Amino acid sequence: MSFSHLDDSVPEADWAPVLEGRSRLDLDQLIPPGSGRLVVLSAHPDDETLGAGGLIAKLAAQGTAVDVVVATAGEASHPDSPTFTAEQLARVRRVELRVAVALLAPKATVHFLDLPDGGLARHRTELDAALAAIVGPAAKDTVLAAPWRRDGHTDHDTAGRAAAALARTLGLPLLEYPIWLWHWGRPDDVPENLVRLPLGDAAAAKARAMDAHATQVRPLSGAPGDEALLSPGVVAHFERSFESFVLTRPRPPREVFEELYRTNSDPWQFEGSFYEHRKRALCLAMLPRPHFTAVFEPGCSIGVFTGELAGRADTVLSTDISERALELARQRLATAGNVRLEQGTVPRDWPQDTFDLVVVSEIGYFLQHSELLEVAERSELSLSADGVILLCHWRHPNEGWELTGDQVHDAFRARNGLRVIAEHCEEDFRIDVLARAEMP
Repeated sequence: MSFSHLDDSVPEADWAPVLEGRSRLDLDQLIPPGSGRLVVLSAHPDDETLGAGGLIAKLAAQGTAVDVVVATAGEASHPDSPTFTAEQLARVRRVELRVAVALLAPKATVHFLDLPDGGLARHRTELDAALAAIVGPAAKDTVLAAPWRRDGHTDHDTAGRAAAALARTLGLPLLEYPIWLWHWGRPDDVPENLVRLPLGDAAAAKARAMDAHATQVRPLSGAPGDEALLSPGVVAHFERSFESFVLTRPRPPREVFEELYRTNSDPWQFEGSFYEHRKRALCLAMLPRPHFTAVFEPGCSIGVFTGELAGRADTVLSTDISERALELARQRLATAGNVRLEQGTVPRDWPQDTFDLVVVSEIGYFLQHSELLEVAERSELSLSADGVILLCHWRHPNEGWELTGDQVHDAFRARNGLRVIAEHCEEDFRIDVLARAEMP
């Protein structure tokens, strides 16, 4: 999507028939009144007010704790301004943000991440880590809100994807608020799961908060380059009596995989697929020696590859997120005395042992980007002096998951402490074998 804030905005009247009749968002079902927590991620100061100001005000009024996480200071909003430097504009916008949030939720906590405006995509790891730390592990009755991940602005899209990944990992409801969709979009661009939140009295608080973002809704001066960023046509989209959110109710990955194995004991056809047989044979053929002392295989599923690894190792530790998958693996490997099966996820449950073979096969794209980087680091740190890492992943998109197999392999290959000693790449999958950069 390519657009400019200087383009003519879609008239607000054109959106009325598109949004009329959309389902109503029931806040009480998401967060019981007087309890819970709302964490709003904003790419720039003013996104939180434009897209979710009414939501913030309504929940704060009923006693819900509110955190507003601002990824950037919005210093790049007026690159040609003769009045403000980027640093000066950042300071002003931080003040505006605090004033606006106080008008919406006086007790809210504001977190500034100070990542580069326009550069969130390059700082996704820091964004993931900061957001996860703020939300924390105790996420009961927590709702995440963030810019819509298809809004068309690189920072908005990145923030939305980061929130979506964390929501999926923790099993939290996610409310994505469009900002620029209303400026460039067409009726067909509106997601089916878009819901409406009537604002009622919160509309007045939102209007006051929008006005507090003076550098965005009014000119900085009369000089060229100081024009208002948000034209009246754009602002009109946020003066509605309701707000719109793309609602996702993700389930924790463990629940997703438990259900998968309950309905299908071999969901990826490990036993009968020629593709799977051939892929495993190639993986084993690419290993640099016939036998290993200790193997770690996270994400072992029903244990088909585990059994083949057991024939080439003294010990194999295999883990999986799904207890049902492990039950099936235990049945399959009942006579394999050198295999230990445990329930766990990575990187959280990474073992403290040392291994001369770590197998990361078909699991990397189920992780958040920050989790993937931690898995790559832990894989390297777990290697013995002559240890190797075996990577194997499907190369096509996985619906509902952000990462691709190529991105997984690239993350491992980017580590300075690792070098590639064998590689195979074809249309459907790729295999890499990596060793320490200074392998004996």
